[in-house]
Amino acid sequence: MKLIIAIVQPDKLDEVREALAKAEVHRITVHRVAGHGDEVGEELYRGQQVVPDLLPKVRLEIACNEEFVEPCCNAILDSARHGGGSSGDGVIFIQPLEECIRISNADRGRIAIG
Repeated sequence: MKLIIAIVQPDKLDEVREALAKAEVHRITVHRVAGHGDEVGEELYRGQQVVPDLLPKVRLEIACNEEFVEPCCNAILDSARHGGGSSGDGVIFIQPLEECIRISNADRGRIAIG
C-alpha cells in the first residue's frame, strides 16, 4: 500500500480529478493549502531582498494498492501540467502506507482501501 500526495495548481484540480476517475482512482482527499517551491525565489523590493507570499495550491492525498500507483501518478502527471510543463506545476510524493483501517466496518489493509 502507498500514500500518494500530490501538490498541484488550483486551476488544474478538476482536470486531475477527471483523469484519476478515468484511471479508476475514486477515493481522494483534497486540501486547500498555500506554499511555494522553485517557481518563486527571493525578489528585490525597494532595495531589500524579500521572500514573496505563499501561493494557493491544492494537496491531494490518495491511499492506493501497489497496482494503482503508476496509473495514479501518470494520471496526475498528464493532467496537472500547464502546456508542456512549467515551474510551479506541482510535485508528487509516494510514501509507504503501513496500515489502513476503514472505520465503518473495521476492514484492514488492501480491502479497506478498496
